[in-house]
Amino acid sequence: MNIETMETHSFDVLVLGSGGAGLRAAVEAAAGGGLSVAVIGKSLLGKAHTVMAEGGAAASIGNVDSRDSWQTHFYDTMKSGHYINNFRTVEVFAKEAPARVLELEQWGAVFDRTPEGLIMQRAFGGHSFRRLAHIGDRTGMELLRTLQYKAISMDISIFQEVTITRLLMDKDRIAGAFGYYRADGHFVVFKAKAVVLATGGWGKVYKVTSNSWESTGDGAAMAYRIGAELQDMEMVQFHPTGMVWPPGVAGLLVTEGVRGEGGILYNSEKERFMLRYDPERQELSTRDVVARSIFKEVQAGRGTPHGGAWLDISHKGADFIKRKLPGMYEQLLTLGDVDITKSPFEVAPTCHYTMGGVKAHAETCATNIPGLFAAGEVACGLHGANRLGGNSLADILVFGRRAGIAARDFAGSRKGDVNIPESQIEEEVTRVLEPFNRPNGENPYTIHEELQAVMSTHAGIVRDQQTLEEGLEKVLKLQERAKNMGAQGGRTYNPGWHAVFDVENMLTLSELIIRGALERKESRGAHWRTDYPDELEEMGKWNFVHEYSPDGDRIKRVPVPTMPLALQEICAKPLAPGREASDNPNQRKGASS
Repeated sequence: MNIETMETHSFDVLVLGSGGAGLRAAVEAAAGGGLSVAVIGKSLLGKAHTVMAEGGAAASIGNVDSRDSWQTHFYDTMKSGHYINNFRTVEVFAKEAPARVLELEQWGAVFDRTPEGLIMQRAFGGHSFRRLAHIGDRTGMELLRTLQYKAISMDISIFQEVTITRLLMDKDRIAGAFGYYRADGHFVVFKAKAVVLATGGWGKVYKVTSNSWESTGDGAAMAYRIGAELQDMEMVQFHPTGMVWPPGVAGLLVTEGVRGEGGILYNSEKERFMLRYDPERQELSTRDVVARSIFKEVQAGRGTPHGGAWLDISHKGADFIKRKLPGMYEQLLTLGDVDITKSPFEVAPTCHYTMGGVKAHAETCATNIPGLFAAGEVACGLHGANRLGGNSLADILVFGRRAGIAARDFAGSRKGDVNIPESQIEEEVTRVLEPFNRPNGENPYTIHEELQAVMSTHAGIVRDQQTLEEGLEKVLKLQERAKNMGAQGGRTYNPGWHAVFDVENMLTLSELIIRGALERKESRGAHWRTDYPDELEEMGKWNFVHEYSPDGDRIKRVPVPTMPLALQEICAKPLAPGREASDNPNQRKGASS
């Protein structure tokens, strides 16, 4: 392989990931002009996992509930995250989310409207007020469409269907990325002064998941290998309502918007069981509570025929359902042969989101690698032990923008060209081609299937010491077998070859999930251990940070940042700010949108 003739591009800012966070970062990085910016997508533009976010973007605009405020959003997010969030990240988020949603509207995003013509907001689990700006149940798709049009109207280079396999370094600083085109397998090197990771989560490590095929944790695993710190990896969210039946669509998301619009959960005895688990919020409790409640009902023998709970919204009427939840109506009718305007349907927890990830600075999204920034699901700090529904879409708007600004500033201040030693590229070319030397090696699809079974059994919604230790042993054995994964044929249109690198990344992150779960000897948010069923004050003082070393993963305890007094006073309130007020909750603020 002649390195000198390899396809090579140079940019000031390179954004890895073409979902919402990546596009928002790219738009901001290119906004000032004068810098070259590129977006690299593993899939086609417009096909990112962002489209799977259906319910809305959380922002305290106050169009529907005038008592809402950034303080209430802060209170709700910290409480839902069980206080291991980075308080400054949450503060920035809660204050800026309204402006980012209104900005999106100015760029052409379409939202449902109140009778007064303002952006409509709906209720969602764990939010004290109706807060989610939405368009039916297709909000993520609309957000991505808007950002996509914005990006292509600017001077931003787009590379589609490119798999990145390694982040490249110039001494201790980021210098670019190496990858290949998925269509024909030819290699490409991207040189860059700054890199934004916006590569999403790794929900595909589980068997039942709402995540799409791209969610294999490529960005987090690559960052870990070059020394980036990963935090609270044990925190994996299981959304309470995934489809259960038929098996071919098991895990497919049923948006929280169904419950937000009035859907009710029942067990097999027609009991509205959430009244026992959370009498105050009921179906609109936080996702960790609702998911565990369904799990407990099934364990107690009160599950549905296929091991879930009944969700019913038929009482709202066909016109309402088809208008407010058109995607859900079509999805259940087409894939499940269920008319939700007439009957209840089965739901069960499904892996949905990874709260852990690359440790990122609260204001700049900077990682501990100079020049490397992280935004969106790949980053860690905002959600703590449990993410509130709707916070993910607002997250990618707020921190996508901030990552773009910081990357632009970093690249602008970096003088001269980056210098990437050829040895890095030669090593990666050799590594990426190795599977072809083992045509009869381990099948990556088999390894992936076994990994999903291990993670679902040993590190799923319920955990304990013995189960986790057994799971870790199995993952380590799979890692050994994976060293012998092979690929047949050539590099053109070869999904088996692509799967080798996906599986390597997922194996790396699966080990960190289990090691983090073993370290956190308590139950907190999405992390539920039956041998340590209580949330412990001492454990709440720490974030668990993973560091790569040639001898294996190292976990260190890092103190959760201490909140200033003013924010402590907000969190200490018995009720969310605004909930104690006596003004009319239906009074509008009169915001412009």
